[in-house]
This record gives sequence, C-alpha cells and structure tokens, in this order.
Amino acid sequence: MKYVGLQKQISSNNRKSILLLAAFPLLVLVMVFAFFFFINYGEEGPPTLDLVLEQFINAIPMVLIAVVIWFVIAYFANSTMINSAAKSNTLARKDNMKVYNLTENLCMSVGMKMPKLRIIESSALNAFASGINEKTFTVTLTSGIIEKLDDKELEGVIAHELMHIRNSDVKLLVVSIVFVGIFSFIMQVAFRSILYGSMSSRRSKNDGKGGAAVMILIVVLAALAYLLSILFKLALSRKREYMADSGAAEMTKNPLGLASALEKISGNHHVDQVKSGDVQQLFIENAPEDTSANLLGGLKGLFATHPPIEKRIQILKQF
Repeated sequence: MKYVGLQKQISSNNRKSILLLAAFPLLVLVMVFAFFFFINYGEEGPPTLDLVLEQFINAIPMVLIAVVIWFVIAYFANSTMINSAAKSNTLARKDNMKVYNLTENLCMSVGMKMPKLRIIESSALNAFASGINEKTFTVTLTSGIIEKLDDKELEGVIAHELMHIRNSDVKLLVVSIVFVGIFSFIMQVAFRSILYGSMSSRRSKNDGKGGAAVMILIVVLAALAYLLSILFKLALSRKREYMADSGAAEMTKNPLGLASALEKISGNHHVDQVKSGDVQQLFIENAPEDTSANLLGGLKGLFATHPPIEKRIQILKQF
C-alpha cells in the first residue's frame, strides 16, 4: 500500500472524525425512533407517524443530554481508564535512557511534541498509543518489547505509534470506543432488567409481560445498534495500521526495521494482564489467539481489528 502523504492522511482522518461524530449520534436517534415505532405497534397495525414523531421529539432532549454527558465523561477520562486497564506505569528518562532518547529524536525529526512514555511489565511484545491532545498523548510499551528488540526495530515500533498520534488515529478510536460503549451499556442494563423482572414476576406471581416486552425490544435494538457501531469502528481500524506502518517507514527511513520488529512480535504479542478489548485494539498487533480454521476462529478473523501481520510485513519489505 503506497503511503499517501501525512497531511493528506490527517485531513482524511479529520473528515472521518466528523462523519463518526455524526454517524454515532444518528444511530442513537434511529434506535430511539425505532423503539417508539415498535412499542406503539398494536393489533390494529403500525402506529401513525404523527404519534411516533411526537413521542420521538419529546424524548430527543433527554436522550441527547444523556449521550453528551456520557461522551464528555468517557472522552476526557479515557487516558486514566486506559492506563488503569493496561496496568501501565510511567517510564521516565532515568528508567530507560534508550527508549526516551529514541522517542525524543523521532519527535524532533518531525517537529512534534514528545508524548508521555509508559511501560507494561509483560514479557509479551506489544505497544500502543493513546490520548486526545498534547497533554494526554502517550506511547506505552511492554517491557518485553523493550528488552527483545534491537534499536532499529524498537525505533520502528515507536515511530509507528507516533504516527497514530500524528494521523489523529487515537482520537478516532476514542470516539468510536465511547459510542460503542453507550450501546453496550444500554444492552446490558436492559438484559439485566429482563432477568431481574423475570425473577420478580415469579416471586410476586404477576404477569409483567408488558414490561418484559419493552425490555426485550430495547435489548434487540441496542444489540443491533451495537453491532453496527462495531462495524463502524472496524472500518477505521484496519486501514490505520497500514498508514501508521507506512508513516513509520517514512519517518525512520528504514522500513525493514519495523518489518523485522513485526516478525518478532508475531505470535508473541498477547499481553495476558490486559483484559479490556478496547485497550487490546490499540496495540500494534491484536490477532486473535484462536487462528484455527474452525467456525469460531473464522469469526474472530472476520472481526479482527488489525490486518494480517504477514501482509503488513510484506508491504514494508516492498516499501
């Protein structure tokens, strides 16, 4: 894949950010409209459009307020949540002069402010970038990747993560993760309400079918919206890795350094203590552990957040 140029990629990602910011709230509103449509569906057939629109319009302010509150909290607290989920610690210059100097030199070469550095104590080989602005931009490395890669390979990995920051990839992912979390939360709350309501109904011998039907409808709509939001996120995820690889090759003038690093990372990248799927998606490599040809392995490959690492290595060797 030929690198299209940094500024062009930044502009493209900024346009995608706008589309994402529009697409996710739109999906929320579509889900709310569908809820009022189906909840008013009776024996006489579908409800009138006027009735659905009236209920929908009345609900919009509260829905938007809830979404905005969720988004603001999650967006600005994402760095703390990611660092906590990754179980990472600050990596200062005195802790590892080599990593600090490699990062500083790369940043100076392209005129960008140096991000924070953090480390995950793990023998696995992996790294990721995170943050939403210059105050929170961070490159996190495992201790394994620092110890097992040579300087040229480690430089390629760090450059890859710096490109995610320069290309605004990290901002895109934060936006997508926040909105996917909204639909996941709604689905979980509704599902648990069904379970709780079912147990309460058996104890009280009340019918409760109407409330259960409403909760089931919410679960179905939230699940559909959740699946669509996942597809939105995956549509961005794979291409960003190719672009970051190409940008890193251009930054270091050494594509073979990153290619060699990816060869070592392949098959040794699973960071066991990081359980969060959102954090795993940020890693430089996130192939599913089950890559067998069975049905489950095939589905994991279909919903992979990263392109095949073998293809990335091949492209870098032809750069």
